Amino acid sequence: MVESASDGEEARSPTGPTTATPRFMVESASDGEEALAMFEALEPEIVLLDVMLPRLSGIDVCRRIRSLADRPVIMVSARREEIDTVVGLEVGADDYVAKPCRVREVVARMRTVMRRSRARPVDSSDGAANLSIGEVTVDRDRHEVTIGGRLERLPLKEFEVLALLMENAGFVVSRQTLIDRVWRFDYVDNTKTLDMHIKRLRSRIERDPAQPERIVTIRGLGYKHAAP
Repeated sequence: MVESASDGEEARSPTGPTTATPRFMVESASDGEEALAMFEALEPEIVLLDVMLPRLSGIDVCRRIRSLADRPVIMVSARREEIDTVVGLEVGADDYVAKPCRVREVVARMRTVMRRSRARPVDSSDGAANLSIGEVTVDRDRHEVTIGGRLERLPLKEFEVLALLMENAGFVVSRQTLIDRVWRFDYVDNTKTLDMHIKRLRSRIERDPAQPERIVTIRGLGYKHAAP
């Protein structure tokens, strides 16, 4: 189910005058308070939020939804200022679409966001403050990594990659999931950014980086941290 909250009666779907969304059932709200009530009652799979909702803004609704549940949210707005996009993403939106937009484009974005949401592991913020596997301990509160009693101060992205892999130790974390959770919208597709971070991370935590035992490559899928 899709929940759509828009600021105009002519557009109960944020994509335009129709809610004819292929293979999705759409429930619409006309203001922020109605959107929140509908979200709690229906528990939709994904939410499309207009930024300029009456009574309670789309930004505030997104922030409240994020405090209630981990559901994909796409912000939609006729306002094209960069600050709107930045604020929307910072409060937890998964994507941002500028109106006018085609239904086909929005559906494609919805499917992409929902696919990523289903694939991603448990949010690191919900996990324990400390993660410990063998000689490696991650302290999220202090942003510190200890390896065999030796303190390592990792750059932010390397730290987040390690924490995510350790939190899902024994399971494969796909490349796309790592990119989505660590870099989100800042990742440059035509670079080997993730591979370089994994390489540097191995040089810090592996006994022999050329023969990694902790962070293992699963070809065609992603990476896996060895189980405890």
